[in-house]
Amino acid sequence: MEAVIGEDGVPRCGWAGGPGPMRDYHDDEWGRPVTGESAYFERMTLEAFQSGLSWATILAKRDAFREVFAGFEADVVAAYDDADVERLMNEPRIVRNRSKILATIQNARATLAQREHDGLEELILGFAPSAPSAADATISPESVALAKELKRRGFAFVGPTTAFALMQALGLFDPHVPGCFRQAAP
Repeated sequence: MEAVIGEDGVPRCGWAGGPGPMRDYHDDEWGRPVTGESAYFERMTLEAFQSGLSWATILAKRDAFREVFAGFEADVVAAYDDADVERLMNEPRIVRNRSKILATIQNARATLAQREHDGLEELILGFAPSAPSAADATISPESVALAKELKRRGFAFVGPTTAFALMQALGLFDPHVPGCFRQAAP
């Protein structure tokens, strides 16, 4: 894969070539490290909801996800009950998938449990690859290992592909294609 020159003359990853939310996400967020439990929990949740859908769909609904999942505060989401699940299943502004909603609540509870250890952020950072993956990769040995460890610790909807996308989004490695203006200098 190669960078694509946008109408603004800037080379970017091909999926972000045109103006709009996808390009804004690429330019401002994707592959940049974040800090804090809520930021990690949000990205894990959004990557799980994206599974089987386009990222553009998730970006368009992100503000609603943030609202209905209490700003991704794990303490609040972990306390959601059956009535909350039904409320979310009836919320037209988000992806209404019962398995993904239940996984988000389960993941909030698992996030709380991680506080007894080093926390969610440190857990995920512990799987940062030592070398970048190919630009067209969808899994890596590290994402397979991260998914396995997350599942072992009680997380759901976190397979190797979702874990890889999470690692990309969080900037655990530079996910940008050669020539993209956001690609880190070697």
